[in-house]
Amino acid sequence: MVSKLLTLFAAGLLSAGVAAHDHAAAKPVAGDYAKVWLQKQESAPRLAIAASFDEQGRLWRARVVGRQIFVSHSTDAGRHFSPEIAVNRENELISADGEARPQLAVVGQRVYVSWTQALPQPFAGHVRFAVSEDGGQTFSEPVTVNDDARPITHRFNAMLADPQGVTLAWIDKRDGSGNRDYTGAAIYTARSSDGGKSFAANQKLADHSCECCRLGIAADGDGTPVVFWRHVFGKNIRDFALARVGEPLQRVSEDGWEIDACPHHGGALAIAGDGARHIVWFTGAANGPGLYYRRIAGAEMGQAQAFGNLDQQAGHPQVAVFKGQVHLVWREYDGKHNQIRTQNAVDRKNRWSKPQTLAKTTGAADDPLLISDQKALWLIWNTANDGLQVRKLMP
Repeated sequence: MVSKLLTLFAAGLLSAGVAAHDHAAAKPVAGDYAKVWLQKQESAPRLAIAASFDEQGRLWRARVVGRQIFVSHSTDAGRHFSPEIAVNRENELISADGEARPQLAVVGQRVYVSWTQALPQPFAGHVRFAVSEDGGQTFSEPVTVNDDARPITHRFNAMLADPQGVTLAWIDKRDGSGNRDYTGAAIYTARSSDGGKSFAANQKLADHSCECCRLGIAADGDGTPVVFWRHVFGKNIRDFALARVGEPLQRVSEDGWEIDACPHHGGALAIAGDGARHIVWFTGAANGPGLYYRRIAGAEMGQAQAFGNLDQQAGHPQVAVFKGQVHLVWREYDGKHNQIRTQNAVDRKNRWSKPQTLAKTTGAADDPLLISDQKALWLIWNTANDGLQVRKLMP
């Protein structure tokens, strides 16, 4: 078990927000992984942010500084931000890397924030949540959403808010704790229907998820949350699945990537107005490694389409559907620059524009985000050397 944890930890180092050429991190020696785990949580670059637009077109940002998470907003597309407001008044260790990032949503006057509290035990955490009901001026006392309080994995939270409430989904090890025969972890969810004042009991969505890949989440046509995650099929095939909350999972990739460790490389999901699911993911399968896109309409799955330059370490993709058009962004490294590349579908016949570079930096950088306001689609990318990059994709 220790050797597997060490392997998973080494994989986790890959998403610490460092430049691509710094990814060759040494594995901790046996017995030291608890200490190294805490050092990583304390010292890793705090570049992973959350961002969301409100109904007025203001850009909101949540970021971690030290042991607190702060929220602010901008009225000029990220050039200037309002004074930051601390969400958690009591300090706590907060995960803030590309896979385990803060979550932020704004609905009317309510500002929802969720994050993972890192615990001293390796790979352990709690899903935390707070809400502001006065437009981000003050926040409620943070609560722990996972109702299993043991110091084990409750991490990699995703959040989806709407006028009726807020749903959280996360990776949870409660069912496998102490059970050597249990493969992977599980996906759990919790729903608040009173604006974040309280949460219903945790519900298990699926057994045997991968242990530490970020989740995708989006609203279906009727508002039901749909969760997208890397799953463990069979003994160690780590392909992707999705499911509407409360319904069985659907396998949506067949790469056959067999690996006895978590790749720490999640996918992303967008749902169009016609109900079609648009997914992007990474696989290390020997017969076709790299990034892939697929459209799913009901039981009909389109052909998986490769994109990105694997020789430049293409990874960490995002997908969005804006005004009927599918947009992709992802990271690459050209030997000097971390860069964000983009491509969009020009029609429904699987014809795509040529890849273009949207932004680049020579230093450490977060993974890209795609978010929209009522008028445009935006790239949000946080960098160490060049600050927050906010770029309009369309129109």
